[in-house]
Amino acid sequence: MEKITTVLPFRQADFVNDPLTEIARDGARRMLAVAIGAEIDEFVAAFAHLSLPDGRQRLVRHGHAPERAIQTGIGPIEVSRPKVRDRGDVPHEEKIRFTSAILPRWARRSKSLDALLPVLYLRGISTGAFQEALTALLGKDAPNLSPSVIARLTASWESEYEAWQKRDLSARRYVYVWADGVYLQARLEPAAECMLVLIGATPEGKKELIGFQVGMRESAQSWRELLVDVKARGLGVAPEVAVGDGALGFWKALDEVFPTTRHQRCWLHKVVNVLNAVPKSIGPQVKSDLNDVCRAPDRAKAVAALEVFVEKYGVKYAKAVACVTKDRDALLAFFDFPAEHWDHLRTTNPIESVFATVRHRTVRTKGSLSQRTARLMVFKIIMAAAKTWRRLNGENQLPKVITGVTFKDGVEINTTSDQRAA
Repeated sequence: MEKITTVLPFRQADFVNDPLTEIARDGARRMLAVAIGAEIDEFVAAFAHLSLPDGRQRLVRHGHAPERAIQTGIGPIEVSRPKVRDRGDVPHEEKIRFTSAILPRWARRSKSLDALLPVLYLRGISTGAFQEALTALLGKDAPNLSPSVIARLTASWESEYEAWQKRDLSARRYVYVWADGVYLQARLEPAAECMLVLIGATPEGKKELIGFQVGMRESAQSWRELLVDVKARGLGVAPEVAVGDGALGFWKALDEVFPTTRHQRCWLHKVVNVLNAVPKSIGPQVKSDLNDVCRAPDRAKAVAALEVFVEKYGVKYAKAVACVTKDRDALLAFFDFPAEHWDHLRTTNPIESVFATVRHRTVRTKGSLSQRTARLMVFKIIMAAAKTWRRLNGENQLPKVITGVTFKDGVEINTTSDQRAA
């Protein structure tokens, strides 16, 4: 007979009664057990054709390993990994072993939690405050998250960054590249550091981080060092076009290292520069007129819209007009590429959107970044963001660009048909 007790435990000060979370954990625990069970059943079934001399099955399930808690985003979940026994009379090293893809042998944290740790650390939480910060998420008994563990993880991120910086690029090809930099005022640093970043589009239309370097400013020498480095590691084929802002240092270095790469100026930066040269009262109208140039359906209409812009503002705002006209060819280069790619080529937004997070983190922590953590933060944030970057529109057009097919106003020119017509 079950003993009934009337003794109730006191509720602790930090105790939170959250039935919803408990239901979620219980459901997650049950689903995990079912998933691992199905995984091991499939594994055993794959070796069902193996048998012992007496006809019994050689590979069978063999109980469970001791229960352990896995730290997840909804707190710790207790699981017990099932085991497999190979009863064959074979040497130990030839035994068939089961390794769960869902629950690796030494796993103590979910991958989503591992991704959370660098975000928390690099966005301002010190190693000493980790335990307190994660208690609200994972419970007060969360193991393996001590300051020493975080320090080891930080060291592994540094090693990951160093290995990435030395990776071989000889098998890579990038059709388009975007270049930009952002200035961060690091703690105890006398001058703002400039983060130089190169992102490229592969022939399959996938965007990748090519190169990343910390320089004191966006000088030609800093860009040259980055471009020479990626070229020395095997990037021998020049991109078809590079997209960047008006930083003259990048364009000078690009012409030296990849002289055949065409220039495409970023319209986002150009519009900002022009608006800085006109009164705020006419800013919306100026922006609309520039949009008529940028969004024109073909080069002829873009040139016509630009001429209207020059005639409209040239007398009173000569500086603003000169800002556009001096880079006319570089601003309209995208017309010589597939129309599906125009939205990608008109702006350095692939980099700007990533750096928005970096700038936000710097402002929130009032610039409290060391040189090391600033570099690691940018690297980890970009690598995390890269997983969600969307492919280029019209990726099927990229092989044509690589093989030298000519495009006019975004449309492929069929030279064979033109020659026949002649």
